[in-house]
Amino acid sequence: MTASPEALEMAAVAARAADDKLATDIVVIDVSDQLVITDCFVLASADTERQVNSVVEEIEDKLREAGHKPLRREGTREGRWALLDYNELVVHVQHVDERDYYSLDRLWKDCPVVEIEGVETSRPSDAAAAGGADDSLAPEEPQRDQEL
Repeated sequence: MTASPEALEMAAVAARAADDKLATDIVVIDVSDQLVITDCFVLASADTERQVNSVVEEIEDKLREAGHKPLRREGTREGRWALLDYNELVVHVQHVDERDYYSLDRLWKDCPVVEIEGVETSRPSDAAAAGGADDSLAPEEPQRDQEL
């Protein structure tokens, strides 16, 4: 990994803040070998638009307390996909539907995941990240003598 120590510390603060607001599928990705514009992405999901905005506000508050202010803030009005750009760190907080549809996890799958102490950081299941269906939710096969 070649992400700067400052970017990694900011990512840890952001991931913990997202976790505090019950975001799901939190993952920190070191994109520094692939991109020159930033070192890390933090991806997090939320079930509702209100929760997306709550997670974003908590991340901003915690990073502000650590002395960081975003250069750009996008998407908070809609509450579907919010982006916070801190230069070395870009935070994506997405509604679960947007997370599934745009599948940033799959796009950056070749980049290393950074483990954050105190936060269970993991990518969504491979099937979900690849846009496939979860077999546990698939409808049952009809029995041969059952009417369709």
